[in-house]
Amino acid sequence: MVRAHVSLTTIRQLVETKMIPRISIHRSLTCLHHAVGGVRWKSSFRQAPIFTATPARALIDEQVSIKGSFLPPRCPVTVCAQMHSDEGDLWEAFAHYNTDADGTVNCEFRVARDHSVGGSYLGCEPMGLFWGLQPAPGAREGLRLKKKDVETPYVVQMSLLEGHVTPSERQSTELAAVATERWYMAPGVQRKEIRQDGVVGTMFLPPGPGPFPAILDLWGMGGGLVEYRSALFASRGYVSLSLAYFNHRDLPGPLNRISVGDSYFKSAFKLLQDHPQVCGNRIGIIGLSYGVYLTLRMATQVDVNPSCLICINGPIGTNVKPSDADDETEPTDSGLKYWTYDDQGYVSFREISLPANLIPETKVKLENITCPLMYIVGEDDLSASSIENADVIEETLKAAGKSQLFTRLSYPGAGHLIEPPYAPNSRAALWCIKPRKMFTLWGGHPAPHAAAQEDSWKRVLDFMENNLRR
Repeated sequence: MVRAHVSLTTIRQLVETKMIPRISIHRSLTCLHHAVGGVRWKSSFRQAPIFTATPARALIDEQVSIKGSFLPPRCPVTVCAQMHSDEGDLWEAFAHYNTDADGTVNCEFRVARDHSVGGSYLGCEPMGLFWGLQPAPGAREGLRLKKKDVETPYVVQMSLLEGHVTPSERQSTELAAVATERWYMAPGVQRKEIRQDGVVGTMFLPPGPGPFPAILDLWGMGGGLVEYRSALFASRGYVSLSLAYFNHRDLPGPLNRISVGDSYFKSAFKLLQDHPQVCGNRIGIIGLSYGVYLTLRMATQVDVNPSCLICINGPIGTNVKPSDADDETEPTDSGLKYWTYDDQGYVSFREISLPANLIPETKVKLENITCPLMYIVGEDDLSASSIENADVIEETLKAAGKSQLFTRLSYPGAGHLIEPPYAPNSRAALWCIKPRKMFTLWGGHPAPHAAAQEDSWKRVLDFMENNLRR
């Protein structure tokens, strides 16, 4: 095995000046395979193939340009992307391309320009190798890709293979390889765990002294503490507080109960307001799924004055019955009759969140909303009746003379989990393991869901720019 310690450019220059002979370099140079931005190749009597992915390090919402060069004309090639989740599971995607047909020396293909003719996606999809990632064959059932450690990147290894093959066909010749890092957390962003005034969360601070606008980040009934969206918001210049309110060991009460109420969420909002690096009058709230209900409920509290709201696929009320004490909530079986199941036994919560099926006293007084509200709808949402809830919000604000506050984004083919762009969608995933293992349906089809994530993220950032910075 030959180890290459000089750059590809240097090798090329030496070849062209006849300082070194054109020799064949073994294709399995592991030192280059594992280096970010590194290249592995085989050389013969012609220029060795070059495979690039730029930038080599980028935020998760940034595009990567993937290109293969110095390939024969009309050459079928396969691009394979593989990466491991934080839990160690292998995810992969692949696509079939054909090189130029002009017969020139530098025949190439570009993922951003050329069309995939087979594999994980079809057509011209510049980021298809990322949003097209799926668990490798033989993986555990019900996987969903979620970044748990935002202080480390996903490292995506990409290979350029000869012919139109699948990733399992490792007998195919590997022409070159390259790796790229995908980050949620930009250099200079600070991550701080919050255990203050009973509030459990993680705060992310952009580089610099501030003060910055801020966002309170609420997820759904999966519970725990989800940090990756907040880390990305901070990477875009916003202080962000990801808040735990259910199924977290540092919260009071049993894990299967929401044991915090209005006072808890007000404390979290005030914690942001009082932070020395936050513009106290420029704070928004974003919620996904059950987090939508909490977002809307907070916005109608007398002493909470958010500058804007972002709601993604969630209800205007709940089937979790309010408790008589301490503003807490307690579980109820009244919603179980609305659970529906597919042929595999996977559960859908869509009917339980229909406005007509919500507990009347929990419905938010939407007419009291006073700030701009963006509602994002995945029209193939199988976990919440997002279309119907968006209709109620729109109609209520219109009746209250507040139509100008409402922005609605609706995406055909998109599912429940509309997240930052280029992350793969899971149409169904493991929901819980106790008291029994249960899988839930999220909905969404790969290409339209990916398009929804890309478009909605740009619009979310624009919405925040207009309402939190100006």
